[in-house]
Amino acid sequence: MPVNLQAPNPSQLRPVAGLRIGVAEAGVRKAQRKDLVVMLLDEGAHVGGVFTRNRFCAAPVQVCREHLGHPSQPSSDKGKGSGVRAIIINTGNANAGTGADGLARARRTCDALAAQLGIKPAQVLPFSTGVIMEPLPVERIEAALPAALADARPADGAQWARAAEGIMTTDTVPKAASARVNVGGAEVSITGISKGAGMIRPNMATMLGFIATDACVDAALMPQLAATLAEGSFNRITVDGDTSTNDSFLVIATGQARHAPITSLASPEGQALQAALLDVARQLAHAIVRDGEGATKFITLRVEGGRSADECRQVAFAIAHSPLVKTAFFASDPNLGRILAAVGYAGIDDLDQTRIELYLDDVHVATQGGRHPAYREEDGQRVMKQAEITVRVHLGRGDAADTVWTCDLSHDYVTINADYRS
Repeated sequence: MPVNLQAPNPSQLRPVAGLRIGVAEAGVRKAQRKDLVVMLLDEGAHVGGVFTRNRFCAAPVQVCREHLGHPSQPSSDKGKGSGVRAIIINTGNANAGTGADGLARARRTCDALAAQLGIKPAQVLPFSTGVIMEPLPVERIEAALPAALADARPADGAQWARAAEGIMTTDTVPKAASARVNVGGAEVSITGISKGAGMIRPNMATMLGFIATDACVDAALMPQLAATLAEGSFNRITVDGDTSTNDSFLVIATGQARHAPITSLASPEGQALQAALLDVARQLAHAIVRDGEGATKFITLRVEGGRSADECRQVAFAIAHSPLVKTAFFASDPNLGRILAAVGYAGIDDLDQTRIELYLDDVHVATQGGRHPAYREEDGQRVMKQAEITVRVHLGRGDAADTVWTCDLSHDYVTINADYRS
């Protein structure tokens, strides 16, 4: 069961003008389940994307990069698109580890949708998630496209909720979030969906994320906007330390709101929009951790007192990725020396252990690198039994801080991943 996470209420998801969504059953891997989603963008919409840095990236990631005008270098992970008119998402098959044939099938998917819409294949972005190293059954997707397009309707709360369900793999609940913000005197709507539960570790996660807004944003800002949002949300989560082949995050600005176009993210309007978008992105990222495969605890790791934010994040991920730490949280066992050990091997060569302070929620566990005189194990266990826990580490080196979100590691995680293909 997910940690304090419920399926989205469609009535609370904001409609986004300039976008239509259709959902269908293509039988990509399993029959009688929603597994094909199309998003149709009105002319004038702009998009920005961020993709996996796994060099063994999936065919749809490669095609998206091409269509967004990414440089050919695999290290590039940002792009923009002012001519994108359609997005197609399938679950059940990742189309990764499929070589030249996989690329051909991803392009054939774009060709098929473009032909139906009367647009160019380069105006279509394909996304896939599911099992790796199996051929994408593109003929099933082609056969289901008419149903998906017939289902396409304005992106209201009901359609967003159905789309969130249609992109799930091992997720136990669909994930969606909304916000609204005043920009230049106009009310702007923001709604997003995501999927992911395992193989979660930046950059980014085995996740798909899509956030749309009716705000008017200059196309040149979209790559920066997508990268900033990902860095503050999806790149701060981890479930198991594995980086997927298919990670993709897309921001869509349809330009339908009635305000002057945002030409600088540093402007008051740009800052307001970015803050609201980041809030939605973090809700979606947190939902992935809360629904982590077999998770029973949602853990916030706050590292303070570092010389840089990067250094703090490095320590936080060392803690988050420790199987010993994660299994201790699952067992509610305050074996908290494991956290100190992870801090010690995080890779800060000149770390002074006598300056380390460790807190578990309100409990001061360690001071000056050793057990706090007032710490009692029953206090640690009280916190460890909670479903939501904050670990705070102070390095005593500077003023920088950063935060990472993770979960525990349970028996069910092994079961889910052992049985994934069966």
